[in-house]
Amino acid sequence: MKQKWITVREHARLTTSDVQDTLDRAQISASAFDWLCQLQAGVSKQGARLVEVEDRRWLRLDGYVGIIHTPCGTDIEILPKHFNEEDSPQSSRALLCKLIASALDLPYRETGSADLQLFRFPLTEWIMRQFLLALDRLLKRGLRFDYQMVEEEQPYLRGQLDMARQMRQPPGREHRFHQRHALFLPDRPENRLLRLALDKVCQHAREADNWRLGHELRVIMHEIPPSRQVRLDFCNWRNDRLLAHYQPVRPWCELILGEHMPLAIQGRSKGISLLFPMERLFEQHVARSLKQQLPPSAHLRSQVASRYLCTHDGDDMFRLKPDLLLEHDGEKWLLDTKWKRLDGGARDNKYDLAQQDFYQMLAYGHKYLNGKGEMVLIYPKTLDFSAPLKPFVFSPELILHVWPYDLESDKLVASAVHSLPLLITPNGSLALINNGAETTKVDAAEGTA
Repeated sequence: MKQKWITVREHARLTTSDVQDTLDRAQISASAFDWLCQLQAGVSKQGARLVEVEDRRWLRLDGYVGIIHTPCGTDIEILPKHFNEEDSPQSSRALLCKLIASALDLPYRETGSADLQLFRFPLTEWIMRQFLLALDRLLKRGLRFDYQMVEEEQPYLRGQLDMARQMRQPPGREHRFHQRHALFLPDRPENRLLRLALDKVCQHAREADNWRLGHELRVIMHEIPPSRQVRLDFCNWRNDRLLAHYQPVRPWCELILGEHMPLAIQGRSKGISLLFPMERLFEQHVARSLKQQLPPSAHLRSQVASRYLCTHDGDDMFRLKPDLLLEHDGEKWLLDTKWKRLDGGARDNKYDLAQQDFYQMLAYGHKYLNGKGEMVLIYPKTLDFSAPLKPFVFSPELILHVWPYDLESDKLVASAVHSLPLLITPNGSLALINNGAETTKVDAAEGTA
């Protein structure tokens, strides 16, 4: 089976026709094309849309990023569509790894930043590398063993004699002893899961360093049987202080074995297939970063779902779920993230904003803020959208801001006038914006504090 590697961006088009491969379109085999159609038919029942069938020769990918391994050997790597056309896949790949580690709260550690800045390996190789490094550190500290009771028949006596079974011995076998004894073994749920993940890495690793390190660790763990009941073993994974050094490797193990839900979608082919909705990755990364830019007394909640759009016959209908709800000193602010590229100079085209997003924010404002307050739509910062837009006024009491979020510096680019309790860093010092009354020095040219 000939292996083919394809790298594209989200919303790219795939075809069986003979075209020149780019980040926005690529040629795949007919078998991979049919398999993607079947995969879409399966996940559509769960409300997800991975691809859109345009005709018999073209597919359009949706807003999922990650890696897909098809049974025919075609590997499709889908990267975020964030940088410019001339940017290399390495930048998008490094951004994707950063968002995954942040959104899933993975214990990402690397020997140096050069490997991430000059990222040259596919997503799966990066995930396998992080797992192997974490497992290597764990093995150097030592595996956790446990006592296991063993019942067996031997020609010698060891441990406790099972009198009931011994008395039922048939004639001629009186010299065989039924006994119980405890063995100090590494065969426990945590180690079995690590062995299963390690076997999977050794089978699918292509990068030389990953292949070498994986097989070295496999020799060390050769006595441990791989897990046969993955979910049951994960449920039995202990988190006490004696297994504290196991915690850094667990998220990577879950990711490789397809148990890191709800963001990862496990592929159905042989290989490590992982897909992540880019909207959710961006939302969770922004939420995690904003918590570091807020005062300790502020409270930021994700996916609040306490209000409904309307009632009908005494029942609530159409639940409203804003991405983020910020509370501080009795006041509330609504924040919603959108993974979409805006054009800050295209005022005639409404900056490429979607009208349904404004309807959504209007409903949020009336139900969660009672029609009075400030809301923020957060979009990724690009060359075309590098500064906040002027506020959008629903009413004198209800204001909507549209701000960019810088994924390189992990900072929200806020406008000069707002009431959000953001801790901002002009000239490297922290300061609190409190209800617009006391503000720090603002760089009006950049629109940032």
